[in-house]
Amino acid sequence: MNKKATVFAGFLFFLCSFSILADTIKLGFNYPQSGRYKDLGLQQRLAAFLAVEEINKTGGILGKDVELVIRNTAGSPERGAANTEELIKQEKVDMVFGGASSAVTIASGKVAKDLGHLYFGTTTSANATTGSEGHDHMFREYPNAWMTANALGSYLTKTFGDAKYFYVTADYTWGWSSEASIREFTNTSDKQAHPHALTPFPRAFIKDFKKALGEAEASGAEVLILVLYGDDLVRALKVAYEMGLKDKMKIVLPNITLGIAQNAGATIMEDVISTTPWEWMIPYQLGFVPGQEFAEAFTEKYGVRPTSTAATAYGIVYQYKDAVERAGTTNTQDLIKALEGHEFTLLKDVQQWRAFDHQNLQTVYVVRSKKRENVLSDPLRSDFFEVVGSLEGEKAAQTLAQWKAERAAANKPPHL
Repeated sequence: MNKKATVFAGFLFFLCSFSILADTIKLGFNYPQSGRYKDLGLQQRLAAFLAVEEINKTGGILGKDVELVIRNTAGSPERGAANTEELIKQEKVDMVFGGASSAVTIASGKVAKDLGHLYFGTTTSANATTGSEGHDHMFREYPNAWMTANALGSYLTKTFGDAKYFYVTADYTWGWSSEASIREFTNTSDKQAHPHALTPFPRAFIKDFKKALGEAEASGAEVLILVLYGDDLVRALKVAYEMGLKDKMKIVLPNITLGIAQNAGATIMEDVISTTPWEWMIPYQLGFVPGQEFAEAFTEKYGVRPTSTAATAYGIVYQYKDAVERAGTTNTQDLIKALEGHEFTLLKDVQQWRAFDHQNLQTVYVVRSKKRENVLSDPLRSDFFEVVGSLEGEKAAQTLAQWKAERAAANKPPHL
C-alpha cells in the first residue's frame, strides 16, 4: 500500500472511530470512591453498572450504547465540582449524576447548570438541594429532609408523645436542615427544652461523639436523635451502645441504609427507629414485584443485597433513559420538559418528578430495626428492617407556599 493509500485508510479509521463514539450516550457518574461515604458510593456504583448493562442488552437508549464515565468525589464539594466540569468539557458526557453528600451534590449541580447539563442528585437529603439552592438543571431522586422528618415526626409524636428530645447533629447543610425539619414535626423547636450538640463535619473524631453523647446522657432526654450519616453515624452508634445509652433512651435516626446498619451491627441496631425510601426487604413486605426482581438481580450479580442508595442510582439511569426516549433527544431543555411532572413506577409505588422544584415525590417508610436473631436468619445477614409507618410523597413534601417561603428566606426567586 502506497503512502497516500495508507493516509487515506487512517483517515477512514478515524472517521469510523468518531462515528462509533458519537453513537454512545455517556453518563458522567460522580460518586465517593473514598472518604466517609465510600460504602454508599460503592452501592451506587454497583447499581449504576447493573442498570447500564441491562439497558445495553436491550438495545441501549435510542439504539445507542450507554457508557458510564466515573469520577471520585472523595466526599469533597470542590472535587465534585471539578469532576463535573471535567466530565462535561473533556469527556463530553450527556448528563451527570451522583453524590452521597448534599454539599457535594449542590456544588456539582451548579457547575452542570453553568455548562448546560442535567445533574441528578442521588443520596442527597438537605432541603437546600431542591430548595434554596435548587435550579432548573437539578433533579433530586432521594427524599429531602422535610419529607423524611414529616414521616418520622408523625410516628414519633404518636409513639412518644411529649417526651424530651436531644439532638446530636453533624455541623453542615444536611445536618442543620434535618434537625430543623424534625423539630418542626415533633414540636421540639424549643432548644432549651430539647437541646442539641453539634459534631464537626467532615472530620469528627470519636472524642467528638463521646462529648456530644455525654451531654445527651446528662440532659435526661428520653429520645436521642442522631442527625449523622455514613461512617460518622456508625461510630456514634457504637459509642452510644458502649455508653449504655440504648438502655436509657430511644435512639432515632433521620435516615438509614442497609450498609450503615450492617457496619453498625445487628446487636447495636436492635429497635432503632429511622426512615428510608427503599430497602431490599420492603418490596417483599409490601408486594412490589419489580423491586423484588431488582433485589434478586443485584444479589445474584454481586453477592450482596442492594440498599436504598443502590435503588436511587439504578432508578436515575432508567429515568434518564425513559426521558430521552420520550423526548427523542438528549437535548437538556427538552429533557427538563419531559421530566417535569412525569409520574412513573419502577421499584416501588408511584413516584413523580415534581415540576416546580424537581423534587422526586415518593413514599417515605418509617422502619424499625429487627431483633438480632431475625437479621442473622437471612442467608446474607441483611434482613434488618420492618416497616412500621409510611407517608406518601405528596403528603410528605413541602407545599408550593412552603417552598416559596424557603426560597424567599434565601433571597432566591419563587421559581427555579
